[in-house]
Amino acid sequence: MAGDVGVLIAAAQDEGWRVGVIATPHAMAFIDRSAIEAQTGYPIRSAWRTPDAPAPLPPADAIAAAPVTFNTVNKWADGHADTLAVGILTEAYGLGIPVAAQPCLNAAQAAHPAYAVSLARLRAMGVQFGDYVPGGGRETYNWTSVLDLLRPVLTAHQATA
Repeated sequence: MAGDVGVLIAAAQDEGWRVGVIATPHAMAFIDRSAIEAQTGYPIRSAWRTPDAPAPLPPADAIAAAPVTFNTVNKWADGHADTLAVGILTEAYGLGIPVAAQPCLNAAQAAHPAYAVSLARLRAMGVQFGDYVPGGGRETYNWTSVLDLLRPVLTAHQATA
């Protein structure tokens, strides 16, 4: 699934958005690093940088988190920051950065009580969730739903800036 992230990148770029990719270490095995870096013009980040290293990506105006796994949703809601990707998601709330997420998980994982609690906590924090139906698979995964959710937020933000 993560290997299809180029679909989301292209859609965001078609709307004039600059895109940087931050992936979990596990996702790195599924994506074509050189293709994504060529598409975005930025290095993919998956590990913390040292304090003296320059930031390779510009500051985010919004975050589209996709695909978001069962594990990531639960760690994010609990405030974990054991990977760069989850750490950035946990910081987004305190920085006031709008976030939209499109989960990708199976129906058995979605039935676990922790998942519903995590979704409720993240929604209470202002995170918007896309339309993915657990267990739907690659055929039904809507990469652009996160853009649909973020577009009004960014448009309102740009109008007040």
